[in-house]
Amino acid sequence: MLTRSSTELVRQRNSVLVLAALRRHGALSHTEIADFTGLSSATISAITADLEKGEVIEKSEQQAASGRGRPRVQFRPRRDSGYLIVVIISSDGVQYSLVDYAGTLIDRFGEDRSHDPDGAARFADAVGEGLERLLERSRLSRDKIKLISISSKGLVSSDDAVLLWSPIFGSDRIDFEAALRPAWQAKIILDNETLLVAAALGAREDAGNPDGLRSLAALSLGHSIGLGIVRNAGPAERQISAPNFGHMLHVANGGLCRCGSRGCIEAYAGFYAILRMAFEVPDDTIPAKFVPVGELDKIAARARQGHRMSAFAFRQAGLALGNGLSRLLSLTERMPVAITGPGTRYYDLLRPGIEEGLAQSHMVRMQGMPELRVVFDEPLLVFEGHLNRALSVIDGDIVQGGLG
Repeated sequence: MLTRSSTELVRQRNSVLVLAALRRHGALSHTEIADFTGLSSATISAITADLEKGEVIEKSEQQAASGRGRPRVQFRPRRDSGYLIVVIISSDGVQYSLVDYAGTLIDRFGEDRSHDPDGAARFADAVGEGLERLLERSRLSRDKIKLISISSKGLVSSDDAVLLWSPIFGSDRIDFEAALRPAWQAKIILDNETLLVAAALGAREDAGNPDGLRSLAALSLGHSIGLGIVRNAGPAERQISAPNFGHMLHVANGGLCRCGSRGCIEAYAGFYAILRMAFEVPDDTIPAKFVPVGELDKIAARARQGHRMSAFAFRQAGLALGNGLSRLLSLTERMPVAITGPGTRYYDLLRPGIEEGLAQSHMVRMQGMPELRVVFDEPLLVFEGHLNRALSVIDGDIVQGGLG
Protein backbone atom coordinates (compact mmCIF):
# COMPACT_ATOMS: atom_id res chain seq x y z
CA MET A 1 0.00 0.00 0.00
CA LEU A 2 1.27 3.50 -0.86
CA THR A 3 1.78 5.79 2.11
CA ARG A 4 0.82 9.47 1.93
CA SER A 5 4.47 10.47 1.42
CA SER A 6 5.06 7.94 -1.36
CA THR A 7 1.81 8.99 -3.06
CA GLU A 8 3.01 12.60 -2.96
CA LEU A 9 6.35 11.60 -4.52
CA VAL A 10 4.53 9.85 -7.35
CA ARG A 11 2.36 12.92 -7.90
CA GLN A 12 5.44 15.17 -8.00
CA ARG A 13 7.24 12.88 -10.42
CA ASN A 14 4.21 12.75 -12.71
CA SER A 15 3.83 16.55 -12.58
CA VAL A 16 7.45 16.95 -13.65
CA LEU A 17 6.83 14.50 -16.51
CA VAL A 18 3.93 16.65 -17.73
CA LEU A 19 5.99 19.85 -17.55
CA ALA A 20 8.90 18.14 -19.34
CA ALA A 21 6.56 17.06 -22.16
CA LEU A 22 5.27 20.63 -22.57
CA ARG A 23 8.84 21.97 -22.68
CA ARG A 24 10.01 19.43 -25.21
CA HIS A 25 7.03 19.45 -27.56
CA GLY A 26 5.37 22.85 -27.08
CA ALA A 27 1.66 23.37 -26.47
CA LEU A 28 -0.10 20.01 -26.12
CA SER A 29 -3.63 18.72 -25.78
CA HIS A 30 -4.74 16.38 -23.01
CA THR A 31 -4.47 13.40 -25.40
CA GLU A 32 -1.00 14.39 -26.61
CA ILE A 33 0.28 14.70 -23.03
CA ALA A 34 -0.98 11.17 -22.39
CA ASP A 35 0.82 9.91 -25.50
CA PHE A 36 4.14 11.51 -24.54
CA THR A 37 4.08 10.64 -20.82
CA GLY A 38 2.21 7.34 -20.72
CA LEU A 39 0.06 8.66 -17.85
CA SER A 40 -3.64 7.91 -17.55
CA SER A 41 -6.28 10.43 -18.57
CA ALA A 42 -7.47 10.83 -14.98
CA THR A 43 -3.91 11.50 -13.73
CA ILE A 44 -3.31 14.12 -16.42
CA SER A 45 -6.61 15.84 -15.66
CA ALA A 46 -5.71 16.10 -11.97
CA ILE A 47 -2.15 17.31 -12.65
CA THR A 48 -3.09 19.92 -15.25
CA ALA A 49 -5.83 21.22 -12.94
CA ASP A 50 -3.29 21.62 -10.11
CA LEU A 51 -0.69 23.23 -12.39
CA GLU A 52 -3.25 25.63 -13.81
CA LYS A 53 -4.55 26.56 -10.36
CA GLY A 54 -0.96 27.18 -9.23
CA GLU A 55 -0.46 29.50 -12.25
CA VAL A 56 2.33 27.27 -13.59
CA ILE A 57 0.62 26.42 -16.88
CA GLU A 58 -2.20 28.01 -18.86
CA LYS A 59 -4.66 26.63 -21.36
CA SER A 60 -5.87 28.04 -24.62
CA GLU A 61 -8.44 27.00 -27.19
CA GLN A 62 -7.52 26.46 -30.81
CA GLN A 63 -10.32 26.35 -33.35
CA ALA A 64 -10.10 23.63 -36.00
CA ALA A 65 -9.00 24.80 -39.46
CA SER A 66 -12.44 23.94 -40.81
CA GLY A 67 -14.05 26.21 -38.25
CA ARG A 68 -16.34 23.38 -37.19
CA GLY A 69 -16.53 21.31 -34.07
CA ARG A 70 -15.36 22.06 -30.56
CA PRO A 71 -12.13 24.07 -30.12
CA ARG A 72 -9.02 22.07 -29.24
CA VAL A 73 -7.78 22.78 -25.70
CA GLN A 74 -4.00 23.00 -25.30
CA PHE A 75 -1.72 23.53 -22.30
CA ARG A 76 1.58 25.43 -22.19
CA PRO A 77 3.92 26.82 -19.48
CA ARG A 78 2.80 30.22 -18.24
CA ARG A 79 5.44 32.79 -19.19
CA ASP A 80 5.19 34.96 -16.06
CA SER A 81 5.40 32.07 -13.56
CA GLY A 82 9.04 32.98 -12.97
CA TYR A 83 12.24 34.05 -14.67
CA LEU A 84 15.70 32.65 -15.26
CA ILE A 85 19.02 34.48 -15.69
CA VAL A 86 21.70 32.76 -17.78
CA VAL A 87 25.33 33.86 -17.33
CA ILE A 88 27.82 32.48 -19.88
CA ILE A 89 31.49 33.15 -19.07
CA SER A 90 33.88 32.88 -22.02
CA SER A 91 37.56 33.65 -22.49
CA ASP A 92 36.96 37.26 -23.50
CA GLY A 93 33.51 38.19 -22.22
CA VAL A 94 30.40 37.49 -20.17
CA GLN A 95 26.91 37.22 -21.63
CA TYR A 96 23.79 37.84 -19.54
CA SER A 97 20.36 36.63 -20.71
CA LEU A 98 16.92 36.97 -19.14
CA VAL A 99 14.46 34.17 -19.97
CA ASP A 100 10.85 33.66 -18.93
CA TYR A 101 9.33 30.41 -17.64
CA ALA A 102 8.24 29.39 -21.16
CA GLY A 103 11.87 29.57 -22.34
CA THR A 104 11.45 32.84 -24.27
CA LEU A 105 14.49 35.14 -24.41
CA ILE A 106 13.50 38.59 -23.11
CA ASP A 107 16.77 40.52 -22.85
CA ARG A 108 20.46 39.94 -23.48
CA PHE A 109 23.70 41.88 -23.37
CA GLY A 110 27.40 41.10 -23.24
CA GLU A 111 30.38 42.65 -21.47
CA ASP A 112 34.05 42.51 -22.34
CA ARG A 113 36.12 40.87 -19.63
CA SER A 114 39.54 40.98 -21.24
CA HIS A 115 40.96 43.06 -18.37
CA ASP A 116 40.75 41.66 -14.84
CA PRO A 117 43.59 43.35 -12.95
CA ASP A 118 42.13 42.40 -9.59
CA GLY A 119 41.53 38.76 -10.49
CA ALA A 120 38.80 36.42 -9.38
CA ALA A 121 37.40 38.48 -6.49
CA ARG A 122 36.80 41.52 -8.70
CA PHE A 123 35.32 39.30 -11.40
CA ALA A 124 32.76 37.84 -8.99
CA ASP A 125 31.74 41.38 -8.03
CA ALA A 126 31.47 42.28 -11.74
CA VAL A 127 29.07 39.36 -12.29
CA GLY A 128 26.92 40.69 -9.45
CA GLU A 129 26.92 44.13 -11.10
CA GLY A 130 25.92 42.56 -14.44
CA LEU A 131 22.98 40.81 -12.78
CA GLU A 132 21.85 44.09 -11.24
CA ARG A 133 22.04 45.79 -14.64
CA LEU A 134 19.90 43.06 -16.22
CA LEU A 135 17.30 43.47 -13.47
CA GLU A 136 17.20 47.26 -13.96
CA ARG A 137 16.76 46.90 -17.71
CA SER A 138 13.85 44.47 -17.32
CA ARG A 139 12.10 46.39 -14.50
CA LEU A 140 11.32 43.03 -12.87
CA SER A 141 11.16 42.65 -9.11
CA ARG A 142 14.01 40.59 -7.68
CA ASP A 143 11.72 37.92 -6.25
CA LYS A 144 10.53 37.03 -9.77
CA ILE A 145 13.97 35.54 -10.56
CA LYS A 146 13.74 31.86 -9.66
CA LEU A 147 17.20 30.72 -10.74
CA ILE A 148 20.61 32.03 -11.90
CA SER A 149 22.39 29.54 -14.18
CA ILE A 150 26.14 30.14 -14.72
CA SER A 151 28.59 28.31 -16.98
CA SER A 152 32.33 28.42 -17.58
CA LYS A 153 35.09 26.32 -19.06
CA GLY A 154 37.20 24.58 -16.42
CA LEU A 155 36.56 22.50 -13.31
CA VAL A 156 33.35 23.25 -11.46
CA SER A 157 31.67 22.03 -8.32
CA SER A 158 28.02 21.86 -9.34
CA ASP A 159 26.89 21.05 -5.80
CA ASP A 160 27.87 24.43 -4.33
CA ALA A 161 28.40 26.66 -7.41
CA VAL A 162 32.17 26.98 -7.04
CA LEU A 163 34.52 27.43 -10.01
CA LEU A 164 37.53 25.40 -8.86
CA TRP A 165 39.86 26.05 -11.80
CA SER A 166 39.47 28.02 -15.02
CA PRO A 167 41.67 28.88 -18.01
CA ILE A 168 41.59 32.59 -17.11
CA PHE A 169 41.82 32.58 -13.30
CA GLY A 170 43.79 29.38 -12.84
CA SER A 171 43.42 27.98 -9.33
CA ASP A 172 41.79 31.14 -7.95
CA ARG A 173 38.44 29.74 -6.85
CA ILE A 174 35.22 31.69 -7.37
CA ASP A 175 32.38 30.84 -5.01
CA PHE A 176 29.36 32.26 -6.82
CA GLU A 177 26.98 31.14 -4.08
CA ALA A 178 28.87 33.20 -1.48
CA ALA A 179 29.49 36.14 -3.84
CA LEU A 180 25.84 36.62 -4.80
CA ARG A 181 24.24 36.16 -1.37
CA PRO A 182 22.39 37.77 0.31
CA ALA A 183 21.56 40.15 -2.57
CA TRP A 184 19.96 37.28 -4.52
CA GLN A 185 17.63 34.69 -3.04
CA ALA A 186 17.23 32.83 -6.34
CA LYS A 187 18.78 29.37 -6.61
CA ILE A 188 22.29 29.53 -8.11
CA ILE A 189 23.70 26.69 -10.22
CA LEU A 190 27.05 26.37 -12.02
CA ASP A 191 27.95 24.00 -14.86
CA ASN A 192 30.87 23.21 -17.11
CA GLU A 193 30.19 24.76 -20.50
CA THR A 194 30.97 21.67 -22.56
CA LEU A 195 28.73 19.55 -20.34
CA LEU A 196 25.86 21.84 -21.35
CA VAL A 197 26.85 21.48 -25.03
CA ALA A 198 26.72 17.69 -24.69
CA ALA A 199 23.34 17.90 -22.96
CA ALA A 200 21.91 20.06 -25.75
CA LEU A 201 23.29 17.77 -28.46
CA GLY A 202 21.84 14.78 -26.62
CA ALA A 203 18.42 16.42 -26.51
CA ARG A 204 18.60 17.19 -30.23
CA GLU A 205 19.69 13.63 -30.99
CA ASP A 206 16.88 12.19 -28.88
CA ALA A 207 14.28 14.36 -30.61
CA GLY A 208 15.50 13.63 -34.13
CA ASN A 209 16.26 9.92 -33.83
CA PRO A 210 13.39 7.39 -33.75
CA ASP A 211 15.58 4.99 -31.79
CA GLY A 212 16.56 7.70 -29.30
CA LEU A 213 19.98 8.59 -27.97
CA ARG A 214 22.47 5.94 -26.92
CA SER A 215 25.64 7.96 -26.27
CA LEU A 216 27.50 10.92 -27.73
CA ALA A 217 30.64 12.94 -27.00
CA ALA A 218 31.02 16.69 -27.59
CA LEU A 219 34.58 17.93 -28.14
CA SER A 220 34.99 21.71 -27.89
CA LEU A 221 38.02 23.25 -29.61
CA GLY A 222 39.27 26.74 -28.88
CA HIS A 223 41.40 28.64 -26.40
CA SER A 224 40.89 25.63 -24.14
CA ILE A 225 39.83 22.05 -24.89
CA GLY A 226 36.63 20.69 -23.35
CA LEU A 227 34.72 17.44 -23.56
CA GLY A 228 31.25 16.40 -22.51
CA ILE A 229 29.62 12.96 -22.69
CA VAL A 230 25.89 12.23 -22.67
CA ARG A 231 24.57 8.67 -22.33
CA ASN A 232 21.11 7.15 -22.19
CA ALA A 233 20.31 6.06 -18.63
CA GLY A 234 16.74 4.87 -19.14
CA PRO A 235 13.39 6.34 -20.20
CA ALA A 236 13.65 10.17 -20.25
CA GLU A 237 16.89 9.99 -18.27
CA ARG A 238 20.41 10.94 -19.37
CA GLN A 239 23.79 10.62 -17.70
CA ILE A 240 25.95 13.66 -18.49
CA SER A 241 29.57 14.18 -17.50
CA ALA A 242 32.49 16.45 -18.37
CA PRO A 243 35.79 14.62 -17.80
CA ASN A 244 38.91 16.81 -17.57
CA PHE A 245 39.86 15.85 -21.12
CA GLY A 246 41.96 18.88 -22.04
CA HIS A 247 44.29 18.18 -19.13
CA MET A 248 44.70 14.46 -19.73
CA LEU A 249 48.34 13.52 -20.32
CA HIS A 250 49.37 13.41 -23.97
CA VAL A 251 53.19 13.46 -23.73
CA ALA A 252 55.13 12.89 -20.52
CA ASN A 253 57.16 16.00 -19.60
CA GLY A 254 55.88 17.68 -22.75
CA GLY A 255 54.75 21.22 -23.49
CA LEU A 256 53.77 23.57 -20.67
CA CYS A 257 50.01 23.85 -20.19
CA ARG A 258 48.01 26.72 -18.72
CA CYS A 259 47.14 24.46 -15.79
CA GLY A 260 50.84 24.39 -14.81
CA SER A 261 51.37 20.74 -15.76
CA ARG A 262 53.42 19.54 -18.72
CA GLY A 263 52.25 17.41 -21.64
CA CYS A 264 48.46 17.97 -21.42
CA ILE A 265 46.33 17.55 -24.54
CA GLU A 266 45.55 21.27 -24.37
CA ALA A 267 49.27 22.09 -24.40
CA TYR A 268 49.27 20.75 -27.99
CA ALA A 269 45.72 21.44 -29.18
CA GLY A 270 44.64 24.74 -27.58
CA PHE A 271 44.92 27.94 -29.61
CA TYR A 272 47.98 29.06 -27.64
CA ALA A 273 49.64 25.69 -28.32
CA ILE A 274 49.08 25.92 -32.09
CA LEU A 275 50.48 29.47 -32.07
CA ARG A 276 53.50 28.34 -30.05
CA MET A 277 54.30 25.43 -32.36
CA ALA A 278 53.70 27.32 -35.61
CA PHE A 279 56.28 29.94 -34.62
CA GLU A 280 58.66 27.31 -33.17
CA VAL A 281 58.55 28.89 -29.70
CA PRO A 282 60.03 26.65 -26.97
CA ASP A 283 57.29 24.47 -25.51
CA ASP A 284 58.13 25.56 -21.96
CA THR A 285 57.12 29.14 -22.78
CA ILE A 286 54.36 30.38 -20.47
CA PRO A 287 51.09 30.05 -22.44
CA ALA A 288 49.16 33.15 -23.46
CA LYS A 289 45.87 33.50 -21.55
CA PHE A 290 44.01 34.53 -24.68
CA VAL A 291 44.81 34.24 -28.40
CA PRO A 292 42.55 36.17 -30.82
CA VAL A 293 40.93 34.01 -33.47
CA GLY A 294 42.38 36.37 -36.08
CA GLU A 295 45.90 35.21 -35.19
CA LEU A 296 44.90 31.57 -35.71
CA ASP A 297 43.25 32.51 -39.00
CA LYS A 298 46.62 33.82 -40.24
CA ILE A 299 48.38 30.59 -39.28
CA ALA A 300 45.62 28.55 -40.94
CA ALA A 301 45.91 30.60 -44.13
CA ARG A 302 49.65 29.90 -44.26
CA ALA A 303 49.05 26.20 -43.59
CA ARG A 304 46.58 26.00 -46.47
CA GLN A 305 49.17 27.68 -48.69
CA GLY A 306 51.70 24.97 -47.87
CA HIS A 307 53.73 26.54 -45.05
CA ARG A 308 55.34 23.53 -43.38
CA MET A 309 55.43 24.56 -39.69
CA SER A 310 51.92 26.04 -39.77
CA ALA A 311 50.49 22.83 -41.22
CA PHE A 312 52.57 20.78 -38.77
CA ALA A 313 51.16 22.74 -35.81
CA PHE A 314 47.57 21.89 -36.78
CA ARG A 315 48.42 18.27 -37.51
CA GLN A 316 50.10 17.86 -34.09
CA ALA A 317 47.06 19.44 -32.46
CA GLY A 318 44.82 16.95 -34.27
CA LEU A 319 47.08 14.06 -33.26
CA ALA A 320 46.83 15.05 -29.57
CA LEU A 321 43.04 15.21 -29.86
CA GLY A 322 42.84 11.87 -31.69
CA ASN A 323 45.08 10.10 -29.17
CA GLY A 324 42.98 11.48 -26.31
CA LEU A 325 39.73 10.41 -27.95
CA SER A 326 41.10 6.92 -28.60
CA ARG A 327 41.88 6.48 -24.89
CA LEU A 328 38.51 7.86 -23.88
CA LEU A 329 36.54 5.63 -26.24
CA SER A 330 38.56 2.58 -25.15
CA LEU A 331 37.45 3.23 -21.57
CA THR A 332 33.80 3.92 -22.44
CA GLU A 333 32.31 2.75 -25.73
CA ARG A 334 32.39 3.63 -29.39
CA MET A 335 30.18 6.68 -29.88
CA PRO A 336 29.73 9.60 -32.29
CA VAL A 337 31.94 12.61 -31.59
CA ALA A 338 30.51 16.07 -32.28
CA ILE A 339 33.26 18.65 -32.73
CA THR A 340 32.25 22.19 -31.73
CA GLY A 341 33.76 25.52 -30.78
CA PRO A 342 35.70 28.23 -32.65
CA GLY A 343 38.33 25.64 -33.61
CA THR A 344 35.89 24.02 -36.05
CA ARG A 345 36.94 26.64 -38.62
CA TYR A 346 40.26 24.75 -38.83
CA TYR A 347 38.77 21.26 -38.99
CA ASP A 348 40.20 20.61 -42.48
CA LEU A 349 43.69 21.10 -41.01
CA LEU A 350 42.99 19.17 -37.78
CA ARG A 351 41.16 16.17 -39.23
CA PRO A 352 44.20 14.25 -40.63
CA GLY A 353 45.85 14.31 -37.21
CA ILE A 354 42.62 13.41 -35.37
CA GLU A 355 42.08 10.39 -37.61
CA GLU A 356 45.74 9.37 -37.30
CA GLY A 357 45.52 9.52 -33.51
CA LEU A 358 42.28 7.56 -33.43
CA ALA A 359 43.61 4.92 -35.84
CA GLN A 360 46.37 4.01 -33.38
CA SER A 361 43.74 2.63 -31.00
CA HIS A 362 43.07 -1.11 -30.90
CA MET A 363 39.37 -0.37 -30.37
CA VAL A 364 39.22 1.72 -33.57
CA ARG A 365 41.16 -0.88 -35.56
CA MET A 366 38.68 -3.55 -34.42
CA GLN A 367 35.41 -1.58 -34.59
CA GLY A 368 36.13 1.14 -37.12
CA MET A 369 36.44 4.91 -36.94
CA PRO A 370 33.74 6.61 -34.83
CA GLU A 371 31.47 9.06 -36.58
CA LEU A 372 32.99 12.55 -36.50
CA ARG A 373 30.52 15.44 -36.87
CA VAL A 374 31.23 19.15 -37.06
CA VAL A 375 28.65 21.33 -35.30
CA PHE A 376 29.24 25.04 -35.81
CA ASP A 377 26.65 26.67 -33.53
CA GLU A 378 28.32 26.14 -30.15
CA PRO A 379 27.01 29.39 -28.56
CA LEU A 380 23.45 28.32 -29.33
CA LEU A 381 24.15 24.85 -27.91
CA VAL A 382 25.49 26.35 -24.67
CA PHE A 383 22.33 28.44 -24.32
CA GLU A 384 20.08 25.45 -25.12
CA GLY A 385 21.94 23.43 -22.50
CA HIS A 386 21.34 26.15 -19.92
CA LEU A 387 17.62 26.25 -20.69
CA ASN A 388 17.20 22.48 -20.64
CA ARG A 389 18.87 22.11 -17.27
CA ALA A 390 17.75 25.29 -15.52
CA LEU A 391 14.08 25.14 -16.48
CA SER A 392 13.86 21.49 -15.39
CA VAL A 393 15.37 22.52 -12.03
CA ILE A 394 12.75 25.27 -11.70
CA ASP A 395 10.01 22.77 -12.60
CA GLY A 396 11.17 20.42 -9.87
CA ASP A 397 11.39 23.22 -7.28
CA ILE A 398 7.88 24.48 -8.12
CA VAL A 399 6.38 21.01 -7.92
CA GLN A 400 8.18 20.14 -4.67
CA GLY A 401 7.18 23.49 -3.19
CA GLY A 402 3.50 22.71 -3.60
CA LEU A 403 1.02 23.98 -6.16
CA GLY A 404 -1.99 24.69 -4.11
